[in-house]
Amino acid sequence: MTEAAYTTKGLTKVYGEGRSAVHALRGVDLEIPAGEVIVLLGPSGSGKSTLLNIIGGLDRGTEGLVQFRDQRLDEMKDAELTRYRRNHVGFVFQFYNLMPSLTARENVELVTEIAADPMDPDEALALVGLKERTDHFPAQLSGGEQQRVAIARAIAKQPDVLFCDEPTGALDSQTGRSVLRVLADVNERLGSTVLMVTHAASQAQMADRVIHFADGDIREIVENRKKLAPEEIEW
Repeated sequence: MTEAAYTTKGLTKVYGEGRSAVHALRGVDLEIPAGEVIVLLGPSGSGKSTLLNIIGGLDRGTEGLVQFRDQRLDEMKDAELTRYRRNHVGFVFQFYNLMPSLTARENVELVTEIAADPMDPDEALALVGLKERTDHFPAQLSGGEQQRVAIARAIAKQPDVLFCDEPTGALDSQTGRSVLRVLADVNERLGSTVLMVTHAASQAQMADRVIHFADGDIREIVENRKKLAPEEIEW
């Protein structure tokens, strides 16, 4: 059996108190296999990004167990969570968050300088198809190219898990497919577990497993027996 990258039991997240309290997660029980491409699918406010932030170590649940392999994230102190994020996790967001005064290579080097076992920045950029653009600044790159620099930065530390929150949300269809292709390649070549949050149902067709969210809970988990290549996805 494939080992679990993550396990949650009775995971809740509540913002606020009393009548104004918002229940973002309502007792989520979940096991996420390692090495797969997994899509968290659902409308805005359904809890998928909240779950991503908690298992990614960016936020804490209100109650419940959160485990990465054999490590209890819910019991970690802040410094331990920081080490967990640094050593195991890469993040890609809808907005690229690149430093405008740094080249593509220098943006990637921001991560490789603090990672335990980084790949060469040029190797990471070549992996996302930017071998010829390493010395370009963000303003000289298209939106898709900037997103690929952000992915190169995330994978340069060779993370066990790559978290992607609406990574194609600001991109057109052709550029979006190219970014999804990069994510699939990262999964295949590095063996990283890829967790992608999206509200676009079509993108779920490239996943090994699709977790459907609604109203702070999991409604359904579907295993894709016939995955589509990113190039085949209708936009």
